[in-house]
Amino acid sequence: MRRPVSWMDGPWRGILVAAVVGAMGAFAVDGFRSLLFALESTFVGAQGGYLVAAARRLPPEVRLFVPAIGGLAAGLLLWLAERRRRPGLPSHRGDYIEAVAIGQGRLNLRGGLVKVLASLLVVSTGGAVGREGAMVLLAAMLASATGRLFGRTVELRLVVSCGAAAGLAAAYHAPLAGSMFVAEILLGSLALAQLGPVIVAAVVSHGVTTWLVGRSMLFVLPPLLAPSAQQLLPMVVVGFVAAAAGAALLVWLDLARAFYTRRQWPLPLAFASGGLVVGALSLWRPEVWGNGYSSILQLLTAAPVWQTIALVLALKLVAIAATTGSGAPGGVFTPTLFVGAAFGALAAAAAQALGAPPELAPVYVLVGMATLLAATTHAPVMAALMVFEMTGQYALLATVLPACVVAALLARRLHPRSVYGLGEVAASEPVSPPSR
Repeated sequence: MRRPVSWMDGPWRGILVAAVVGAMGAFAVDGFRSLLFALESTFVGAQGGYLVAAARRLPPEVRLFVPAIGGLAAGLLLWLAERRRRPGLPSHRGDYIEAVAIGQGRLNLRGGLVKVLASLLVVSTGGAVGREGAMVLLAAMLASATGRLFGRTVELRLVVSCGAAAGLAAAYHAPLAGSMFVAEILLGSLALAQLGPVIVAAVVSHGVTTWLVGRSMLFVLPPLLAPSAQQLLPMVVVGFVAAAAGAALLVWLDLARAFYTRRQWPLPLAFASGGLVVGALSLWRPEVWGNGYSSILQLLTAAPVWQTIALVLALKLVAIAATTGSGAPGGVFTPTLFVGAAFGALAAAAAQALGAPPELAPVYVLVGMATLLAATTHAPVMAALMVFEMTGQYALLATVLPACVVAALLARRLHPRSVYGLGEVAASEPVSPPSR
């Protein structure tokens, strides 16, 4: 693999490797999604990833115990893998964030694959985590393996960053947001030599994904009403409130992790307890199952009354804390987007009580999604772009982006570490471009 590209100039070599990694990431995410949907159909009868609808059809006793059984199985898998782990493996086992931000880009493929399988078990049985975490990890692992084949002709950290961007682009149909995720969170630098290959990987991944699944947006919405100049101020106020809400969410998740850490339960017991909490809450509201995708779609198209939104949000926060706090593998992007969507829907209800037109309600939902994601990730540009690429509402970018910047800046002061556990110091070291 090294000789055919060794004659190429460094930047062109990086572009070529990024394109290969992007295509591989798209196929990996599509394969993961297909396997996940098959497992969800087998375990709980879900179709197309709609776990909430499946939960409503299940008998109460099944709904109660399925997430706990899935957590128990995932915990046993990771526990057995840890006992069989050989000494001397890379420290960043299945953690692409650390491998890029503070490591050398080397990922242990065996440990990462076990984590992906465990995530499949948790997500397919209703665990309140996102499936995108395993998708991005899988794409990053393939990128790490590919980068090693090229040896020192490429910068491994940059190749893994391309894989992460490709995975996120394929998971959310958001190539620009995938690129900015790497730039703002992983690399901490917007140097063109670093960002160019990342963009190529994300765009190629998005193109392959669109070819495979036949659609380019996650949430298809009609054009939304643009707010007037008088209505922009409440949107910015939402950004201020979202900063506090995002920081509070991070503190809440920290408390949940500390709760489980103090008890030092074995992984199978910890994961099962988190799943049992989700199952118990789902007896009240089935919406606590899964990553929140179905509920986001409902909030964008036909939001229920604010009392129902507030109740589901409160229960979902407990479910997310129980699942992630137990250490169960999964993503936090989509659960955070749901929390933001519910926050925005509540803000819309308050604005309507003060005279705002009902047609602006979906706009508030989008603002809530973007600002809360910006507050928890400390990545305002990525958050704004992701929401617009998922919905196609680019005309609102000038409205939402300032609110995201405000939310991220204030949230960083309130909670210096992001949802990924990275502060400014950890994410500030740039990745050097590939050597010529």
